[in-house]
Amino acid sequence: MNNIKDRQIVVLGAARSGAAAATLLKKRGADVWVSDSSPLSTSVKELFVEQGIRFEENGHSERSLQGECLVVSPGVPDRSPVVQSYLSAGKSIYSELEAASWFNSSPIVAVTGSNGKTTVTSWLAYTWSVAGREAIIAGNIGNAFSSCVEGTGPERTAILEVSSFQLDHIDSFRPAISILLNITPDHLDRYEGSFKAYKKSKLRITENQKSSDTFIYNYEDPHLSSHADVVAGRDEPPTILAFSDRREVPEGAFVRDNHIIFKLNQTEESLMHINDLALPGRHNLNNGLATALAARASEIKSETIRESLKTFEGVEHRLETVRVYKGVKYVNDSKATNINAVWYALDSFHVPIVLILGGRDKGNDYTELEKQLVEKVHTVVAIGEAKPLIKQQIGRLVPNYLEADTLKEAVQLSAGKAKRGEIVLLSPACSSFDMFDNYEHRGELFKQAVLEL
Repeated sequence: MNNIKDRQIVVLGAARSGAAAATLLKKRGADVWVSDSSPLSTSVKELFVEQGIRFEENGHSERSLQGECLVVSPGVPDRSPVVQSYLSAGKSIYSELEAASWFNSSPIVAVTGSNGKTTVTSWLAYTWSVAGREAIIAGNIGNAFSSCVEGTGPERTAILEVSSFQLDHIDSFRPAISILLNITPDHLDRYEGSFKAYKKSKLRITENQKSSDTFIYNYEDPHLSSHADVVAGRDEPPTILAFSDRREVPEGAFVRDNHIIFKLNQTEESLMHINDLALPGRHNLNNGLATALAARASEIKSETIRESLKTFEGVEHRLETVRVYKGVKYVNDSKATNINAVWYALDSFHVPIVLILGGRDKGNDYTELEKQLVEKVHTVVAIGEAKPLIKQQIGRLVPNYLEADTLKEAVQLSAGKAKRGEIVLLSPACSSFDMFDNYEHRGELFKQAVLEL
């Protein structure tokens, strides 16, 4: 599909990814039609007019069904009538990520997983910077790949955070290095409640990799270990490297006597003590192991990897300390949009916690947090549409269960319950779209409310 001149392509969805895809495809000579069920922003409409891209808003006309193929934005579910029409007609459907990859000329390092992918993507970008190497950072983080793919080249690496939605409709997308951090239930509302369907989507990141490529995975995740066995059985499998914070791996990186060990080509190298990692928590140890392996697979020197692991400060809205006020630490973990992410957040602390939880539920089972809640949380403050479900599932597990109508009220209630030496943690386990534009918006309002105390 890299020769798309004069081909009729419909782009479904005109948010950041859709607008970027439409612009790229038009520039490459395609006959592009953009269709969105919602009103378009003034800036997007001006961009389309300037580029000569035809579009419609507030609904999908018959014209949206007449493309040779369909390029879908990540926010468009398969149950969309337009998507269903193309599926029924046997026409090709491509994700924005796939469309961008047609014009890529950089080696790709692609990161996915239910949790940690933004941290690892950012950590990789930092490592490349420390190494003095050029990189483009895109995908589910920052810019859409379509908006920067024309700046790719063999001298720079494309480091991509990849979501399951972006992997749903790939065809030839092929990372030089793929990283699968973990798979736990998430976005089940999008996958008709099927964890199997969600997992299948995530695993597609490896489907086009060849013997010259590398697949890095979490050795402790049974879903990924079984997938690694399947990948290893291919005719031309990629190099397979595992990471584990608990036990030795056949090939990859692991922890022994509190030291990170590289085991590559049957040769061991001690990299550093785990206490020297900049970011706390076992989950960040695993994120660091994945980052280190990808850097080594890209022939970055050990001294550079060590420096990166020791000095990376993390990402905004992920276990971000906002302030300490009257002896209470306020932590913004707005990016924790599923149960497993909240579990990791709670696991990072060893003092009593007031937990702000809730938003738009995605099929969560909050009882999976029971052990952590009983051990560490004395107050849950629930917000958003998920309040009834949270109360039903875990309200009885904590001494204090409260509800708030706004995030500011949640912060004020939390401040009233937290004592000196304790933590108020925003770690919602839910999407933000019931009350906020996105998780960043939610995190910013939390920080503002904390600073106003």
